[in-house]
Amino acid sequence: MLDCRVNPAMAGRVDPMKGNIVGAAVTRIEDPPLVRGQGLFAADVSFPRQLHMRVVRSPLAHARIRRVDAADAMAAPGVAAVWTGKDLADIPPIDFRDDRVEKLVPHRQPLLARGRVRYVGEPIAVVFAEDAYSAEDAAERVMLELDELPPVTSADEDPVEIDGLSTEPMVIEKGYGDLAAAFRDAHAMVEADVIIGRHSAVPLETRGAIARYDASRDLLELHGAAKVPHRNREQLAKILGRPLAGIHLFEGHVGGGFGVRGELYPEDVLVCLAALRLGRPVKWIEDRQEHFVAANHSRQQRHKLRAAVDKDGRILAIDDDFVHDQGAYVRTHGARVVDLTAGMLPGPYHVPAYRCAGHYRLTNKTPAATYRSPGRYESTFARERLMDAIAQKLGIDRIAVRRRNLIDKSEMPFERPLTALGDEVVYDSGDYAGLLDKALQAMNWPGLQSRLAERRRGGELVGAGLAIFVEKSGLGPTDGVRISVDPTGVVEIVTGGSSLGQGFETAMAQICAGALGVDYSRIRVIHGQTNRIEHGIGAHATRATVMTGSATHIAALQVRALALGTAAQLMQMPADALTIIDGHVVRNDAPAGPSVALGEIARRRGPGSKFLNGGNPGLTSEGWHKTEHMAYPYGVHVAIVKVDRDTGALKVERYLIAYDVGRAVNPMLIEGQLVGGFAQGLGGAVSEEFIYDEGGAPLATTFADYHMLTAHEVPHVDVLLTEDAPSPLNALGLKGAGEGGVNAVGAAIASAIDDAIGRPGAITQLPVTPARLRALIQ
Repeated sequence: MLDCRVNPAMAGRVDPMKGNIVGAAVTRIEDPPLVRGQGLFAADVSFPRQLHMRVVRSPLAHARIRRVDAADAMAAPGVAAVWTGKDLADIPPIDFRDDRVEKLVPHRQPLLARGRVRYVGEPIAVVFAEDAYSAEDAAERVMLELDELPPVTSADEDPVEIDGLSTEPMVIEKGYGDLAAAFRDAHAMVEADVIIGRHSAVPLETRGAIARYDASRDLLELHGAAKVPHRNREQLAKILGRPLAGIHLFEGHVGGGFGVRGELYPEDVLVCLAALRLGRPVKWIEDRQEHFVAANHSRQQRHKLRAAVDKDGRILAIDDDFVHDQGAYVRTHGARVVDLTAGMLPGPYHVPAYRCAGHYRLTNKTPAATYRSPGRYESTFARERLMDAIAQKLGIDRIAVRRRNLIDKSEMPFERPLTALGDEVVYDSGDYAGLLDKALQAMNWPGLQSRLAERRRGGELVGAGLAIFVEKSGLGPTDGVRISVDPTGVVEIVTGGSSLGQGFETAMAQICAGALGVDYSRIRVIHGQTNRIEHGIGAHATRATVMTGSATHIAALQVRALALGTAAQLMQMPADALTIIDGHVVRNDAPAGPSVALGEIARRRGPGSKFLNGGNPGLTSEGWHKTEHMAYPYGVHVAIVKVDRDTGALKVERYLIAYDVGRAVNPMLIEGQLVGGFAQGLGGAVSEEFIYDEGGAPLATTFADYHMLTAHEVPHVDVLLTEDAPSPLNALGLKGAGEGGVNAVGAAIASAIDDAIGRPGAITQLPVTPARLRALIQ
């Protein structure tokens, strides 16, 4: 178990030769410009002569476009151009980032609506003006003539055809085993019907995109990129018909990613196209109301599950049909959320036979895609509700029924005949029962149950619930970094990874420092700049620490070997008699004796140097990490709640996240990730929801209606971080932590509410708002 509290003694330099820089809760190297107000976010980026873009959006959920009149807007002061869909007839829709799914091709989103609009907020026209105020004023003068059509507002409705295309373009089905035999021979069949409400990420920083074109170099730049600059660069090159070398993306500071910022949106392409066509830089900054209707939504699914079990509650089979509300279009992620839901639903349990069918349905709502722990937040809620239902039907303790079904540590690696993200599901390592025991011990579960029972006898509605889950991390197949040491001794890591505020720079610096033998605070980490490194996968799928960190470790070891080899010649000593401490090569047996600085070694390895031995000049190396499978961290969430029987108000009195990360690079950063994820998961569990009226109009377009939790409503979270199951897939044993805090929140809260109100299985829908909870109590 790791103590996640920060030890002040670790806040300065750490001797890497003592082996504690990787695993130390050191302070973040990326924070100084942020705390001094010197950060560079998208809104801070400006260029001379820039134009400002404003988007004219559809006020209707479904309508034919009869006419778009931009004449009055073009005559407005300061307006340089106004575009409608007709002006972009030569530009293709935004394509899928990963594998092409032919059934979804007709449902890709154009940059500006063509022929009809399909959701409130869809871009119909764009205005370019000398300043943001003029652009907004002119946008209000664009006249829209729309013939309203009946909207599809529920994915639960039977599919229909619109313009010859079905609102259910595909069904993703996964499974294995003899389902029919399992249900035929079962002692009992248990059913559950559960709903996860529509919500999404609301980053502190809204989206922004600033493009400029340098004709002298034939170079297009996009600033404000986030999460996946290299992959979005590839997409832009295809859409705009430009060579890859003629586009570069730049990531500054990012005020939160969470999946929603990794999309390539119409606005990103529009500013680039405008910079090319108008010959001036173009800037667009999203306002909060736009974010609520234009940025990706997520989560909305309804699961109808049934389980076949024996008399002891052991699962024989799970059968799940679920409906996924995709919204109006399919964006770059394609069917990723549905695929992950079906591929990950069995979780940490033995499931001898399995079938899951995900019905991918289109509605007249804002398009949906990934949000932190996509497909797992949803499937964990569905699966854990089913586990509680099994316990209730058979009269078995809910912990006992879970324990009987857990995959044992002796079975690792555990392979399921399923895929997720095109990757075979092979759990690399894990002791699920062991972590459950530690979580229950940390909560003093028997004593907790006694205290809760006493409070209930006194009339309080209090209860405890838990959920167990498996996450995924380290999506491959490859990642690479370049590490170099300059003649001043400064170490630079250049990576195609991305920083979203998660402490990426610090983690990479710690891994490099531990392998190379330098002070982590003297390492520069360059990220999100496609002009500095050709390859990059970015930060998504909880992959940064596992993949980019492993590549960093490999490159640092290679630079270390180069340095020791050169120093061996300089010091007339065998390389294996030398080591590196604090950026200096010293003798193992006399670390305080003569030394050679890494900067001096870099200087000595200049072009033509006798120390190159046929190698390349400089003290630099590229490191590549490759993997065939993802790494699978896992966790247990435990919640204690109190319900007000009169108002339905919910208070989370205590919350525990027990999580095995394989090996922790920086426990403080991991705790921050887990607690932040919990806050987002709690919002989706009890308050956040995008609701639409019968006409398809969104009813939550401001913070007055989209109820994000405040700091007062988010409880203190206890974090139990363990390293019991290092991953065998990388040298450091790393697994990811970015999504472990959010995964099981909805499931644990629902279980605790059931316990509090004395009605097992009562909670079948998220979010559990006070109105819904009050209705259940009454």
